[in-house]
Amino acid sequence: MILGAGGLGAVALDIFQSNSVIVYGFLDDNTKLHGTDISGISVMGSTDDEGFTKLIGKKCEAFVAVDDTKYRKNLVEMLNEVRHVMPVNAIHQTAYTAPSAAIGHGNLIGPGVVINTNARIGSHLIVHARAVIDYQAEIADFVQIGTGCNIGAGVKIEEGAFIGSGVTIVAGITIGKNARVGAGSVVVETVAARATVFGNPAKPVG
Repeated sequence: MILGAGGLGAVALDIFQSNSVIVYGFLDDNTKLHGTDISGISVMGSTDDEGFTKLIGKKCEAFVAVDDTKYRKNLVEMLNEVRHVMPVNAIHQTAYTAPSAAIGHGNLIGPGVVINTNARIGSHLIVHARAVIDYQAEIADFVQIGTGCNIGAGVKIEEGAFIGSGVTIVAGITIGKNARVGAGSVVVETVAARATVFGNPAKPVG
């Protein structure tokens, strides 16, 4: 069961289908989507519809596919506390994860992603297509990493940070909690918690 029937839900569906995993249906709080389908898979109801959520943990697993971090956290909390389950990982068949890498739960790992030797990946991340997370990097929970990013060796990205598409973070840099890095930036120095940076080299904005 995929919670979230927007664009990220469609990506999650593709990932599960790449691994020949059967998706039972979608749940989404946008009532306009109810009764529609994505690639033949129905949007059945809302994320709090007990008629469907009661199946989670008994007849099927769950995955949270929403971009908004606060919303994603709320859905994960609901699954943990009400259904007593942890969302599964959605890892595309073409992604590479080193045998020595450590990966948490509920992560979306897109096509062509590389997670290299001894990298440590938390839970409930969104890592878009062709991103590279190099050796010994440490990525905390609820981080988003855009398409084509290059996360250098030993980089630390703290909880809730947002890394835009095409960003390069050089080796050993720390990105603070809930920081934001604009698309295409090259990060060569530490980014403070809740800061927004952009450019080459990346500098604070706003």
